[in-house]
Amino acid sequence: MPDAQRPLRVAVVGASAGLGRCIGTGLARRGAQVALLARRYERLVDAAEEAGNGAVAVACDVTVAETCQQAIAEAAGALGGLDALVYTTGMGVLAPLAEVTADQWATLFATNVIGASLITAAAAPHLAAASGSAVYLSSLSASYTTPWPMLGSYAVTKSALDKLVEAWRIEHPEIGFTRLAVGDSLGGTGDSQTEFNKNWDPDVLEKAIRFWMENKYMLGGLIDAEHLTGVVHNVIRCGSSGFIPYLTFAPRASSAVKELRKW
Repeated sequence: MPDAQRPLRVAVVGASAGLGRCIGTGLARRGAQVALLARRYERLVDAAEEAGNGAVAVACDVTVAETCQQAIAEAAGALGGLDALVYTTGMGVLAPLAEVTADQWATLFATNVIGASLITAAAAPHLAAASGSAVYLSSLSASYTTPWPMLGSYAVTKSALDKLVEAWRIEHPEIGFTRLAVGDSLGGTGDSQTEFNKNWDPDVLEKAIRFWMENKYMLGGLIDAEHLTGVVHNVIRCGSSGFIPYLTFAPRASSAVKELRKW
């Protein structure tokens, strides 16, 4: 279990935008020493300034093993070790399965699954030394509900991520591995707005949202990013002692259709 006498030392991956940025800055405001990791260094610098509390920006492409090793070494060096890893990186393709290309499948798995394992491999020695923990943001559609039409490829990769977390837990029981299945969220506002769907066709998305709403896949509720950050903070404070292997954070249904269409 992390030393209660000092701040938690946390690496948040995917912290340049969306939930990753919200969680990274939110943990810093709660007193954690945070390293913010993602590909876009300039945005990370802005996020680190927003977070305060000595947060550091570390460039990292999770699809490249060497940069994962370098980034974790830099983060651990700056923080004096690591108590927790939070993996928020994720991407999706909005298309029927029959239209998802081989290149898109490869990119999805490289980011949502392989990248998670590469960064975990780099962080594992540091986490083990601190009896620390690792949290991975997954999706309700990966394990608890049916995949949403047009987002089947995303659900497949998140399901693979869930099994990956279990496999790491079996091989490294000295680390507390948590799979956190999260419901619909827009991330935060401004620079923290999600970019999960930034390359999606707006017209296709509009039709998809209408279909999801009409067929009860989407009930209109949205996860509050600040509440999610609180959940993550409580999980990582446990370390490997009394950790929570599986956790679900779902929104209440509400009339949020207008907000969803701003995606």
